[in-house]
Amino acid sequence: MGGKKEFVGYTAYNFSGLKGQIKISRKGLHFFSSKVTLVFSTPDKPFLDYFLETLFAQHELMIGNLNLVPETMEPEEPVVISDSVKFLCISPIVLLPAAFNDEMAKRFISPEQDEFSDLLYDNTIQRMEESGKYTAEELASYYKFQVVADKDYIQRIQDSHKKFARIYPLFDADIKYEVRGYTFPFTLYAPQPVQQFIYENGLGYFCHKGFGMLDVAGQDTSKRAEDLELTYA
Repeated sequence: MGGKKEFVGYTAYNFSGLKGQIKISRKGLHFFSSKVTLVFSTPDKPFLDYFLETLFAQHELMIGNLNLVPETMEPEEPVVISDSVKFLCISPIVLLPAAFNDEMAKRFISPEQDEFSDLLYDNTIQRMEESGKYTAEELASYYKFQVVADKDYIQRIQDSHKKFARIYPLFDADIKYEVRGYTFPFTLYAPQPVQQFIYENGLGYFCHKGFGMLDVAGQDTSKRAEDLELTYA
């Protein structure tokens, strides 16, 4: 895709993996559905308009051996965000940055440890500051931040010998890294502006690489959580 100068190096966006009927094998994902869905999010409408215009200008897209033809787009219904939100992960959350010849990004940190929330808080406030949309006073007031994992979900995953934390490949500047990603439902306690930023931009590192996308849990939470188990566990 070509690019407008104002969007060179732009990273304030987030997207999910391709959603469809899939089967996981050692060779990767195999899609069995004729249609797939990509969820894309950005707080800036000019960039969204540019992205969609560029995407639908493509006659076809090749991702691995998957041949895609852009067909339709559908905006999601507005979601009311408060200071207490139950989120579902629709792509894995990465807690730590990746570095060349450094295994640190693969370190496991239990969601029950304070370090889990602390790392996500530091990363979120840094990204909010870099966006230039918040004053120093506002950022200083956003000190409340706690991730509370759905213990029943995690226990069910562990009882079935599945995983909620896996190692994922990450490519940056044509260099392959490996990072640990976490996928589980959780409740986040944080000020509303912080929640809104996370909902629009994702949570954790490498959101512009397809990690850290969240969805607000709805009435059919258990069914959606089961779907996530099939996709990521």
